[in-house]
Amino acid sequence: MHQMTLAEIARGLADKKFSSEELTKTLLARIAQLDPQLNSFITLTEDLALEQAKAADARRANGETGALLGAPIGHKDLFCTLGVRTSCGSKMLDNFKAPFDATVVSKLAAAGAVSLGKTNMDEFAMGSANESSYYGAVKNPWNLEHVPGGSSGGSAAAVAARLLPAATGTDTGGSIRQPAALTNLTGLKPTYGRVSRWGMIAYASSLDQGGPLARTAEDCAILLQGMAGFDPQDSTSIDEPVPDFSANLNTSLQGLRIGVPKEFFSEGLDPRIAELVHTSIKELEKLGAVIKPISLPNMQHAIPAYYVIAPAEASSNLSRFDGVRFGHRCEDPKDLTDLYKRSRAEGFGPEVQRRILVGAYALSAGYYDAYYLQAQKIRRLIKNDFMAAFNEVDIILGPTTPNPAWKIGAKNSDPVSAYLEDVYTITANLAGLPGLSMPAGFVDGLPVGVQLLAPYFQEGRLLNVAHQYQLNTDWHTRSPAGF
Repeated sequence: MHQMTLAEIARGLADKKFSSEELTKTLLARIAQLDPQLNSFITLTEDLALEQAKAADARRANGETGALLGAPIGHKDLFCTLGVRTSCGSKMLDNFKAPFDATVVSKLAAAGAVSLGKTNMDEFAMGSANESSYYGAVKNPWNLEHVPGGSSGGSAAAVAARLLPAATGTDTGGSIRQPAALTNLTGLKPTYGRVSRWGMIAYASSLDQGGPLARTAEDCAILLQGMAGFDPQDSTSIDEPVPDFSANLNTSLQGLRIGVPKEFFSEGLDPRIAELVHTSIKELEKLGAVIKPISLPNMQHAIPAYYVIAPAEASSNLSRFDGVRFGHRCEDPKDLTDLYKRSRAEGFGPEVQRRILVGAYALSAGYYDAYYLQAQKIRRLIKNDFMAAFNEVDIILGPTTPNPAWKIGAKNSDPVSAYLEDVYTITANLAGLPGLSMPAGFVDGLPVGVQLLAPYFQEGRLLNVAHQYQLNTDWHTRSPAGF
């Protein structure tokens, strides 16, 4: 049963081939057996999962249907979950049990999804490797010596290792798409505002967006259907109708205009990945797509702009974690200042501290205009580049990452080299656009992804292209040895 996709599980449950309770018990046993190798979960919720599975079976017995009804999933550990530890991968929130459900959690629960637990992640979603977690690094099931990508690396590793069919993630600069690429999954970052951020612990509020990680585009469509929708509790949620994301998966790609930016093939891209991207382009041409070279001239400024804006917002968002109201509190503080200083120094890891310091500096009185304001102007130029490109093409295609997964610890002494792994993904966050990564081959036995970008609220188009590609290739069907 562990090899089934979400779509196959939905059909199996509908045909009464197995129950949700049977499936849940099978996957929980598999997690207990295999996850010690991966460290992909922070918290397992066995009792909750079995309770939800039994309730889903009862709903089906009463005639209710639904693609997610009884389907097991996992939640990235920054989605607040009532009565369950929500740690954000940090010592700061190691003892925090959320008093409410995030909107994403409650929507998926209402659809009948069964939550097996909370998945490991980079601390406060800050990282590209899932090495900064207080609970230890997550291993890539394709090679346990390598990283799975981040910050949604726990969700990606768990799905890739067939511990569960799909999981939620969040994407601030590529944190769904990059781990999807490095673990042979399909990962979708929706348009900013498409999925509620209420109850999703913030890293950078103008960039964060929740989305699905699964093995196929079809499964991502199913999970996104349960996650998306307007939420009046979230001021950044957009009141836009939610289409049936599965409805157009089988639409022909005949005449689809695909733009390929020359900037995506500059120095720094592994030539073997470039070759796989060009192979994917040829496959899409066979399906009727028309390829057009384009340019995104301000892409070269994306990394510096992002690493001013994101840390600035992080320094503001994380100021609430002070040892007073909730979270880690130091022992025997001498006074209030000592309480603040030691609680934060003990609670936050080095990567989080680094980004808070960078952000506080960029927002300080003498440097706001020189750094933060300039970064926001570059952000607008990047958005304008995309708007101009989408006047000529329907979607944009390129590599998801410049390199395959690197060895655990290989970039620890040079954080900037890890930041550069996000070079192709962060532009979508800066512009608020939807983006998808899909499996496209292997380099040295490690998975490689191809990224698709589309205009606002065109997630259905991304899913359609990826689904058609997956009907004609088999990269997404391959699973790591031993799992």
